[in-house]
Amino acid sequence: MSEPSERKTVRIAIIEDDPMVRKYFMRILSAEEGFDVVGVAPDIATGKALIALCPDLFLMDIGLPDGSGYDLVPDIKARSSAKALIISAFGDRDTVVRALSAGADGYLLKDSTPAQVLDGIAITLDGGAPVSPAAAVYLLDLLRNPAASPAIETPPHDTGLTPREMDLLRAFAAGRSYKEAARDLAISPHTVGNHVKSIYRKLEVQSRSDALRAAGLRR
Repeated sequence: MSEPSERKTVRIAIIEDDPMVRKYFMRILSAEEGFDVVGVAPDIATGKALIALCPDLFLMDIGLPDGSGYDLVPDIKARSSAKALIISAFGDRDTVVRALSAGADGYLLKDSTPAQVLDGIAITLDGGAPVSPAAAVYLLDLLRNPAASPAIETPPHDTGLTPREMDLLRAFAAGRSYKEAARDLAISPHTVGNHVKSIYRKLEVQSRSDALRAAGLRR
């Protein structure tokens, strides 16, 4: 009778700019057998280097200092066989659809419990596509009524906004307050205020709703 094969160690790469959240993910994974965190990165530029480490799965955030996490997904898919599981504070329709359209294999929200994160990783590795219930609502909406729920909206012109400013606008589009947006993006409310002034100046608007429309995040 042959000996049972040993369980394969799953190699995980983490892309997350918040040090506390990175430690949280590492603590979850280290508490379980069969996971090996092969690298961590705080931004897209550093995250690209992790592809060469051949992880089985990327656990990655959306709001990064040098862009949106989903912008890295096509590169991951082109250069490796790794899965890409998004775990973000942003659960608005635009962000969810953009991430999945970019090739993400799943989308979880950061309020997911440790058990839900582990389940999401397992489902993704098994070829499934875990999506948090709050995010899945938008996908159902698109399937049921695609005419009323258009897919990815793009800015009507080059806005000149930085990736961080666009992340802030997406947070506002999701209904976040200044304080909540600051917490989600791991920046101070004062920095949020500075970003807002810059956004208004670049878009030549005077209100949040006008800024969202100018950036293509609201009709």
